[in-house]
Amino acid sequence: MRPILKCAASVLFVLVVTSITVLSGRSVSADGEAPAKKGASADRADYILTDAKIYTADSGRHMAEALAVRDGKIVFVGSAADAAKLAGKSTVIEKAGGKLVLPGLIDAHMHPTGIVDFGACDLKAKARSLAEIAEFVRGCIEKQKPEEGKWVEVIHWEFGAGNQADAQHPTLRAALDAASTKNPIAMTGWDGHHGAFNSMALAGAKNDKGEIVGYSKATIARDFPKLKNYIGVDASGEPTGDVSDQGKGPVRPRVPGGGNHELLMKAPEKITEFVNSVGITAIQDAAATAGSYEVYEELIRKGPLTVRLNIAQLYQPEAFRDESGKIDYDKLFVRADEIRKRYGANPLTRADAVKIFADGVPEANPNNVPPTLGNSPRPTPYLQPIFAKDASGALSVKGYVDLDSPVCAYVRAKPEEYASDLAVAEFQREYGYHPGQCAIWYGVPEHAPAIFNEYIKRAHLKGYTIHIHAISDAALTMAIDAIEGARAADGKDFQPDTIAHIQFVTPENAQRLAKDHIYLAFTYSWFYAEPKGYDLSIVPFINRVQGSTYEDLHDPNSYMEKYEYPVKSIKDRGGILVAGSDAPVLTNDPQPFVNMEMAVTRKRRDQPVLSPWERIGIRDVLDAYTINGAHALGREKEIGSLEVGKSADFILVDQDILGLGDSGQGEKVGDTKVVETWFMGKKVYSGKMQ
Repeated sequence: MRPILKCAASVLFVLVVTSITVLSGRSVSADGEAPAKKGASADRADYILTDAKIYTADSGRHMAEALAVRDGKIVFVGSAADAAKLAGKSTVIEKAGGKLVLPGLIDAHMHPTGIVDFGACDLKAKARSLAEIAEFVRGCIEKQKPEEGKWVEVIHWEFGAGNQADAQHPTLRAALDAASTKNPIAMTGWDGHHGAFNSMALAGAKNDKGEIVGYSKATIARDFPKLKNYIGVDASGEPTGDVSDQGKGPVRPRVPGGGNHELLMKAPEKITEFVNSVGITAIQDAAATAGSYEVYEELIRKGPLTVRLNIAQLYQPEAFRDESGKIDYDKLFVRADEIRKRYGANPLTRADAVKIFADGVPEANPNNVPPTLGNSPRPTPYLQPIFAKDASGALSVKGYVDLDSPVCAYVRAKPEEYASDLAVAEFQREYGYHPGQCAIWYGVPEHAPAIFNEYIKRAHLKGYTIHIHAISDAALTMAIDAIEGARAADGKDFQPDTIAHIQFVTPENAQRLAKDHIYLAFTYSWFYAEPKGYDLSIVPFINRVQGSTYEDLHDPNSYMEKYEYPVKSIKDRGGILVAGSDAPVLTNDPQPFVNMEMAVTRKRRDQPVLSPWERIGIRDVLDAYTINGAHALGREKEIGSLEVGKSADFILVDQDILGLGDSGQGEKVGDTKVVETWFMGKKVYSGKMQ
């Protein structure tokens, strides 16, 4: 179902007039007015593209043969014969050779300053054993030759698969120590939330007073008790090097541009060149900070921009506490308003959204003893699976801890009796699991709900749209509640607020998302099953399972299988799907056509399918990348469809993805290459014509 705006009268008028334009081939503007005539040349097009298969993404999903452009805007969409009437002596006419033409793609959730590859140490999300990780990172260091003491950044670590230990590399920390003891190493998971550090890096952790105390069993208890669920430890309680989300802050604060800030400042145009090469002409930075603005200002200064840029400003409200401990929201929004005003005169750039995290991530690390549980809040506790490990280090589920047992009740009441290595070892011998697995853990929101709700309400009242990271079910409920509260406060019953990622969605929340017209920025390339890898980091902690096969982990009647990324169920209720690659998460490449393929197939090519009943059609995901994305960014009058009066942002691709989707060949969509990208009537990328 397409999004229906509540300002229906004016919008429906535009849609009806535009549809007539496409079908009849008349040349009228988007507001229905005929173009003013200033002599014969006034009606002539600068450029005509014909012999094409054009998907307009208008309200009727019409197809056309040709389009015409004048002064950077579309002045005609329709038949080739009628387009020819707009040709003049200086009109450039090109034939597409029957190729598919699409509106310029819109990525509504990405992190642009992290997508450019300057020769990073990139694990490319490939599953590796700890020995292989050590060897790979050591090779990177030998190649890069960093000065002693300089940080080494390793990206796209596959945290959910591989990581098998051996005698020389019993933990991630040991593996990274084997790579270097002279440089602190920060290894980031492909999701951006998980991380790992060597001993030199862990030793630099600072407490709330700014003192360097390092991470250890003693300091976790003394200096970092609030972070204990984010820091992986071994059976003795010492850090294994595995650290997620908030736990990374004391060790390695967020680095603008993934550590490439200086290089990016010298060549910011590499961002736009990259996204144009994959057909993207509009993006939203989903978490901009000070370093991001520096890059964008340099990009604008160098100009011209070849992409529309929306910026969602990221702030931590807790960082604005005054001396009394009260959050000074006025001070926060003075800063946000300054950023918004900075881009106010630039029609291609705007900073009128704010970003906030409802949660972290639900994935656990089953390789730790006890497993480090996910931190995203859930309505029921995370399960405590007991894993078996074969000779190769591969895991399977052999049972579960009974959290209601007298044994676990005693452990929770008397934790001091299980503080020693000896007590832990004896417990494990007797019961077959670590006493730490008696913990009852629901996860925790990233912010206190009162702060979360107040911040979003005040942002709405200040005229900002909201962009929320929410993955788990309880976090999604919290996000919807906050948006509804903000809308009640400012009296607006519709605003293009967006929630990103949205992994677990109950039918009740699916209905609320549709009713509230909230835009849903899914990353479709995450829709896959991987029983021997990623699945073991999450499924056993949500569903009660046994074993490690696809059949073991993917019961169609289980909670996860029914409610994980239920995009078709949401769409069928009237929910509005948009697309956000989250690049450089998983890969630097925004890979829009891979995302489209996996929306249609719900699988990686080498893996089984994930809940096939939630597959959507190729036009549904195309609309997510075009007209729906334009609405989410508040740019639906400018872009998102190929209609008269809109900007001439379009792409030619080398294969007919509509035909592939319609004929059941969705698994080929990801191979699509962009032949040309046009922005405001100018060609900004040209690949090789196939």
